[in-house]
Amino acid sequence: MLLRPSGASSRPARAGHPATRPETTPVREGVRLAVDVGSVRVGVARSDPGGILASPLTVVRSGPGELDELATLVAGADAIEVIVGLPTSLSGREGIAAAGARSFAAELAGRLAPIPVRLVDERFTTTQAHDALRHGGKDSRARRGMVDAAAAAVLLQAALDTERATGSPPGQLVSLAGGAEA
Repeated sequence: MLLRPSGASSRPARAGHPATRPETTPVREGVRLAVDVGSVRVGVARSDPGGILASPLTVVRSGPGELDELATLVAGADAIEVIVGLPTSLSGREGIAAAGARSFAAELAGRLAPIPVRLVDERFTTTQAHDALRHGGKDSRARRGMVDAAAAAVLLQAALDTERATGSPPGQLVSLAGGAEA
C-alpha cells in the first residue's frame, strides 16, 4: 500500500507551480562584460543590467590598444565586473593558452581597478558558439568574424547561470598582483 503525506494530492505537480520550480538565488544587479581572448581577436559580450541574459557585443583586434578599447567598453557599459575566459584542457589542466589568459586578465585587472576581473573556465565555449552560428545559417566565413563574440556570450551566460545557482560570483577573482584568488 502506498502512503501519501497528509494533504498531498494524487495529481502530479504542474510545471511552473511553486513546488516544482528549482530554487534560484538572485544575481547581483549590474551589467557584466565577458571577454574571450584569442591571438587575433578578443570577443566581447554584455549582460543585461539584471544579470539574466548575455549577448554578443563586439570583437576587438588583439594587440596594441586592446586594453584601452576594452576599458572604454567597460566604462561605457558601466560594468560591475569583467569575466575573462580561462582555457583549460578536458582534464582541467592549464597550458600555454591558459597562462596567456591569466596574464591578460592580470593586465586588464590593473587597467580596470577597482572593477573586479574574474577568470572563468571556458571549455567548449567556442565549439558551442560555432554550433549555434551554424544552426543559425551562418557559413564558415561569416562565422569567423562573429564566433569570438558569440563564445564570449556563451561564457558570460554560463557565469550568470552559475551565480544564479550558487549565490556566489563565478570563477576566480584576479588579484592586482597578477594571480587569481580562490
